[in-house]
Amino acid sequence: MRTAIRLLLVVTVLAVVSACSTFSDKGRDEYARGQGKDPAASADVSSPAPKPEPPYDVRPLLHPGKKYFGVAADGAPAKMSTIESFAASAGKKPNLVEFYSAWGDRFESRLVQNAWDYGAMSFIAWEPFKVSLKDVAGGKEDTYLREYASSVKELNLPVALSFAHEMNGFWYDWGTKKASAKDFVAAWKHIHDVFDEEGATQVIWVWSPNVITPMPKVQLKPYWPGDDYVDWVGIIGYYAATGPSTYQTLYGPTMTQISGFTKKPFIIAETAAQAGERKPADIKDLFRGTARRDDVIGFVWFNFDKETDWRIESGPLSKKTFREQSQDDRFGFDVTKP
Repeated sequence: MRTAIRLLLVVTVLAVVSACSTFSDKGRDEYARGQGKDPAASADVSSPAPKPEPPYDVRPLLHPGKKYFGVAADGAPAKMSTIESFAASAGKKPNLVEFYSAWGDRFESRLVQNAWDYGAMSFIAWEPFKVSLKDVAGGKEDTYLREYASSVKELNLPVALSFAHEMNGFWYDWGTKKASAKDFVAAWKHIHDVFDEEGATQVIWVWSPNVITPMPKVQLKPYWPGDDYVDWVGIIGYYAATGPSTYQTLYGPTMTQISGFTKKPFIIAETAAQAGERKPADIKDLFRGTARRDDVIGFVWFNFDKETDWRIESGPLSKKTFREQSQDDRFGFDVTKP
């Protein structure tokens, strides 16, 4: 499905594709102080029960001093070998690992733990296939939602979560052909509220539109849930052989439009460059464009060989260029000690 969809984008547009907590007014601080009765109060005085570990505080991760250096790679983080291979080619370990999860899938605690043990935070693209946004907003999926949120809370590790990415496009069921901006916002807010109620404060909420080039008439503001419901703006856009070919022409118009209604930090949530002679230049452009903007906190490279070879290893010069650019000290940091 992902290959077919991305191929459609390549054909149609040639693959063009603040830092404050958004938890409720109760706040992450309140949860950190603990809720309800002290578990030791009802335990045997001779063997008091240990106090629960406080919820992970994600606030230092929201707008760190350095940039996220992220990757999405085949099979990861279920298996970390592809991440290790990417790191060897790139000359630097990624600190953000993106993977895709269909609606109805359980929260993959093992995968999130795998990434964390490696030294990377997980970034989940949560895709609502086979469910309508209206049903999500109306509470028909609440049993699943509460189980998912409870699992996030139980694992107690930070995780970036993007629901219904590329909602302004036409190629997904939750996009413009089958759902409205109103449906999207209602579903997003309901999901956030359920996580709020369950105390799953470990989530960084990522709102991820596609770059506006393929559908310039679709305005993004109607899709905005509000600053209280979003931590990062995750823009999705790819460098293609034709079409927008610079950081400014690819991402600039979208960033300008979004900056008109929020000051939340940007992250390039999914990107890569089409294989070809221009790829090394595109790689340089991505690093330099991200580095020069204080409001962009990093990027995630889509390191797959699909309808085109998006991988940094698609050619020796591309690999060499990526490795050279990644040595920029502004990219990468220890997510366990931000």
